[in-house]
Amino acid sequence: MKLMRLHGGCAALGGVLSGLFSPAVLASTEAVNNLNLTDSTVGYLALTLFTIAYLLVMGEEKLHLRKSKPVLVAAGLIWGMIGYVYTQNGMSEVAEVAFKHNLLEYAELLLFLLVAMTYINALEERKLFDALRCWMVSKGFSLYQIFWLTGLLAFFISPIADNLTTALLMCAVVMKMGADNRRFITLSCINIVVAANAGGAFSPFGDITTLMVWQKGMVHFSEFFKLFLPSLVNFLVPALIMSLFISREKSNALVEKVYTKTGAKRIVLLFLFTITMAVCTHSLLGLPPVLGMMTGLGLLQCFGFYLRKNFPKALARAQEKARLMQDEKRLEQLGNVVPFDVFSRIARAEWDTLLFFYGVVLCVGGLGFMGYLSMVSHTMYSQWDPTYANIAIGVLSSIIDNIPVMFAVLTMNPDMALGQWLLVTLTAGVGGSLLSIGSAAGVALMGQARGIYTFGAHLKWTPVIALGYIASILIHLWLNSSTF
Repeated sequence: MKLMRLHGGCAALGGVLSGLFSPAVLASTEAVNNLNLTDSTVGYLALTLFTIAYLLVMGEEKLHLRKSKPVLVAAGLIWGMIGYVYTQNGMSEVAEVAFKHNLLEYAELLLFLLVAMTYINALEERKLFDALRCWMVSKGFSLYQIFWLTGLLAFFISPIADNLTTALLMCAVVMKMGADNRRFITLSCINIVVAANAGGAFSPFGDITTLMVWQKGMVHFSEFFKLFLPSLVNFLVPALIMSLFISREKSNALVEKVYTKTGAKRIVLLFLFTITMAVCTHSLLGLPPVLGMMTGLGLLQCFGFYLRKNFPKALARAQEKARLMQDEKRLEQLGNVVPFDVFSRIARAEWDTLLFFYGVVLCVGGLGFMGYLSMVSHTMYSQWDPTYANIAIGVLSSIIDNIPVMFAVLTMNPDMALGQWLLVTLTAGVGGSLLSIGSAAGVALMGQARGIYTFGAHLKWTPVIALGYIASILIHLWLNSSTF
């Protein structure tokens, strides 16, 4: 009887779905390669699901609901509806290929982030950030100076290393230095996100979107540096305003002697070498940067094996040195040292953040597959002035990830002057700073400084960040007017 009721329920559900998403309803929307679902019931449902999921993400601070959960459910439902519609139209292979394409994009992002997070956790385990914090405290840096130091480092490192990795490094330092000063940590994290995104905008290697524009040939390598001053202004304007609210007191982090563990400096060198391999893999070999990152993870594993094999000897040497110096505290610390384990570092990665990226990439990919991104891009570049359209792209990238937005623009390939391509590169890069969910750096820092740097905390300073956004555009329009 239960089976009969279950069968009847499934049949009824099938009837409802067939009524909503039947081939007859969608027959008029079929395109050459896929269906245009922008004016269909399934399309409207997908938009509604995505909106609800993002509203729940925005309310994470109040709801205490992990941000990955709503977008994971939304992604599954959106692609489930797409799969059903395409199966009904005899085009299931088209939907499968599209899903696998989006899954591949996420896999590259997942592995890249996983390696970066593993290195960050390994450096933290080797006490590098504790040592850096103690160095700053010993130098007498105030919270105000640390705010500017971490921001400037984020701006100038991100063009070489990517903005995500840079933000993670600087946030680790801020968390150590800020101790229990939540206001300082919040403002410093916002400053780091803005600085890292701005620094990544004037370099082909600083952000995935700049790599896309460079590889597509829209902007040549040397032409990216025309965006240096606009990017610098984008960082400095909000930083100057936020710095007025930073205390000039000394850091109240505990002053103590911290010894880095064996291999800390060599792991730093391995990390830099890994980033170099990622950049060269993409720029010289034309392969995804994740290849270089995963190779670097292999090197870290090999070095971890070396550390484990030499652990007894290294520990004995350190203990003997501490005895000779009569350093009782150091001896006590050495008594708690355990061998280095790479896999324990991988396990400590921020999995909520990584799963959130899965949901975002698949949700946006599904909406793009339905035709919404192309529809928006076509409307903007066909009916609007290119300057206004490119400024709007930056605002849009703060809500929807800048990668699919830039991909949609490059796919449309609008006929624009160099100045306009530089403008959209700038806005897509720095526009993500307007919201914490608008960039990979912001999302990653929400995980790293959980409960302190949140969507709501960032949103309070969005008007200030918007001033920098507007100022950077005006500087570009004035400074590079000859390129329009």
